[in-house]
Amino acid sequence: MRNLSVLILVVVIAVVLSLFLFSFQVRETEVAVVTRFRQPVRTYVDDPGWKLKWPSPIERVYTFDARNRLYERTMEQTTTAEANPIIVTSYAIWRVGDPIKFLENVNGDYVQAERHLYSLLGNSQNTVVGRHSFSDFVNADPDQCKFDQIEQEMLDGVKEIARDKYGMEVVAVGIKQLAINESTTAKVFDRMKKDRQGRAETIRGQGRAEATKIESDAEAKRTELLAIVEAQAKAIRGQADAEAARHYEKLEQNADLAMFLRDLEALKKILQERSTIVLGTDVAPLRLLREMPDVSTTSSPKNDSASPSR
Repeated sequence: MRNLSVLILVVVIAVVLSLFLFSFQVRETEVAVVTRFRQPVRTYVDDPGWKLKWPSPIERVYTFDARNRLYERTMEQTTTAEANPIIVTSYAIWRVGDPIKFLENVNGDYVQAERHLYSLLGNSQNTVVGRHSFSDFVNADPDQCKFDQIEQEMLDGVKEIARDKYGMEVVAVGIKQLAINESTTAKVFDRMKKDRQGRAETIRGQGRAEATKIESDAEAKRTELLAIVEAQAKAIRGQADAEAARHYEKLEQNADLAMFLRDLEALKKILQERSTIVLGTDVAPLRLLREMPDVSTTSSPKNDSASPSR
């Protein structure tokens, strides 16, 4: 029994040593490269599990964390297209994309890799910011800001070089913080003030134009209505003149009737209110109170004879 136990222990140790010498594990969060006499022969990207290899020093395995890493640059001053100084803090999200290039060019060192990323990101940041105006970063109208476009341009300036030269897969680039000095702040506020004043003047101009249009329309309608009313008034006056002419013609045929009507109208006006008037009865139109005039319709201006009064 003792010999059997020793044999089993020896077998277990041999198996463990064999696994240690002839195999290795690639985890879900890792990428690996296998070198043979320091020359890369195999890579494992998105291929986790147990793998076989020759024992060291024939083959060696280098594994790297394939998860995304955040790298943030320090605040740095740069200038826009109008030479306005701004202070930018940018960042990059990256991971190991090509383990062979990452091993060969940066020795698998994350610190050294981020030193190269610092230079690449800084150059891309200065180049892209220098192509854009200040209003693309700070603007009273949010739709005029171009942060998404600027960040995409910065990513395009970094991604290809980082992948081809260092094996680094840059996933995203962004601007974490944007600051401006006091002189630039004053310029920004002045520009924003002028912009708002310009907008206000534009709105006022539109209001004046609309008011002028409304006034013109109202004046045109007024002129049209006055013309219609004037035409109607002329028509009414014409009808009244025609009617009056007929009555005048009748009154001309009987002058006594005309005088009687005139005196009667005057008497109505005099006696309109309760008044006491002392006048002779021979004064027109009070003589109507004494006697009725002869208003026979048979009389005519051409006929001097009058009908006897009743």
